[in-house]
Amino acid sequence: MNIKKKVKFSFLIIIFSIIVIFMINSLTLYQVKENNETKSNISNLVYTQHKMNSLVKDLLNTKTINEIKKIKNDFVSFELQFEEILDIFKNDTTKDFIDNFIKDIHKYDEIKINLEKISKSEKTIEKYFDEIIKIQTKKIELTNLFAKKYPNENLQRNKIERIIEKRKDIKSYKTLSNIKYYSKETLFQHKNSRYLNKWLKEIEKLNELSFIDNNHLVNEYYKTAKMIGLYSIQLNEIKNKELFLENEIFSIVDKNTKLLNETKNNIDRLSESFIDKFYYTVLFILVLTVLFILILSIKVNKNVVMSFEQIEDEVNKGLEEIRSLNNEIENTQKEVVFTMGSIGESRSKETGNHVKRVAEYSKLLALKYGLGKKEAELLKQASPMHDIGKVAIPDSILNKPGRFDDNERKIMNTHAKLGYDMLKHSPRPLLRTAAIVSLQHHEKWDGTGYPNGLKGEEIHIYGRITALADVFDALGSDRCYKKAWEDEKIFKLFKEEKAKHFDPKLIDIFFDNLDDFLKIRDTFKD
Repeated sequence: MNIKKKVKFSFLIIIFSIIVIFMINSLTLYQVKENNETKSNISNLVYTQHKMNSLVKDLLNTKTINEIKKIKNDFVSFELQFEEILDIFKNDTTKDFIDNFIKDIHKYDEIKINLEKISKSEKTIEKYFDEIIKIQTKKIELTNLFAKKYPNENLQRNKIERIIEKRKDIKSYKTLSNIKYYSKETLFQHKNSRYLNKWLKEIEKLNELSFIDNNHLVNEYYKTAKMIGLYSIQLNEIKNKELFLENEIFSIVDKNTKLLNETKNNIDRLSESFIDKFYYTVLFILVLTVLFILILSIKVNKNVVMSFEQIEDEVNKGLEEIRSLNNEIENTQKEVVFTMGSIGESRSKETGNHVKRVAEYSKLLALKYGLGKKEAELLKQASPMHDIGKVAIPDSILNKPGRFDDNERKIMNTHAKLGYDMLKHSPRPLLRTAAIVSLQHHEKWDGTGYPNGLKGEEIHIYGRITALADVFDALGSDRCYKKAWEDEKIFKLFKEEKAKHFDPKLIDIFFDNLDDFLKIRDTFKD
């Protein structure tokens, strides 16, 4: 093979290396997106199961059959949601092109086994819930019967007591005292057959104490006592059985929650391993490409008489290819971060331009604050990830067109910590910066923010900058729960929140450079 053919062949190899690296980056983006979807589905499983658990508690406190029917309907609804999510994993048996290179994350044994365990235990919860429905219905019926019959017992006993008071017989007084004692023990204390039998024996004694003229009254009282005594005993048995079933359900839910959390951790571990594997693969290909170019240069230098300018030109072309390749990898990494940030925003029905504007505002604030160009650019690239934790928040909360209740607000506020947990394990500066931004962009200067209630300069400058940029853009944009604010209203709020919500120095920078901020907003309009 002559030198010309060797050079052509060599460049074909370099082009092939570039294509391989591009494909690897594409596979990485695809897998990151798929892993986030899987984690989102698992988070929805956790949320749905906790709602079912809450319904079990509500069921045990029902007072009417209508309440039971409503709770049953709600439980069936959540049950269907739970099964639909599991079916997504079970029915995903089709093999697409990507599956030839990467196995779906939920098909790994450690993920698959946990999902199968959760599916089986859910059937047990459904069975126990149906049992509770039956005995709770019985409990309400017995409670109503008891409430209806109990006043009769009291009236009949009072009649007998008045007869005894007229007779003034000591034995009758003693029997009456025993009847009162055992009635309380049977109906309100021990609620068992032993005390019911003692109560009934004492009533029978009344016939032995010359109550012949009042046998009908005594017999009626005996029947009433026996009836409500049995009601009380049955209610106590139902209560014990409900307690057992409740504990069984809570135990299963607790195990399932642990399994789901373990599954999410496994996904994080597998995802990190996957990304690292492809990162080192790309690095390995780059090193081989560089070595190949060096070897080619040496051979060309030995076998071809070329001018220094020609050799330098060929080497520069090769190095330009390497630089282009490195830029592509760097741009792809930035694109991955921006795409993940857009995914978090798109789930809450916000536009991609929101993250672009926040990124530009953050860079401008960073430069005016005194951060270096490199650090400001790093913050610009990381800030789109500030709301990545929203991928784990259920759509029903994320896109609610109104105010959150306390429980919904508590769940929504977890997105800052969830985003941090997704990113904190990476050693790369870009993702570490994104982790800080995600965790701290809802902290406030006066310490009233979340999730950690940091105050003043305890909040990282990245968090303080992104907080101001995010709020400015959010207030000026339409959301599912509000219309965009007028500028004057926004500016008034910012002045009021100086040294409260926001770093006072950043507020001053904002108003000193207001025209630049408004220009960015106009450039990236939705």
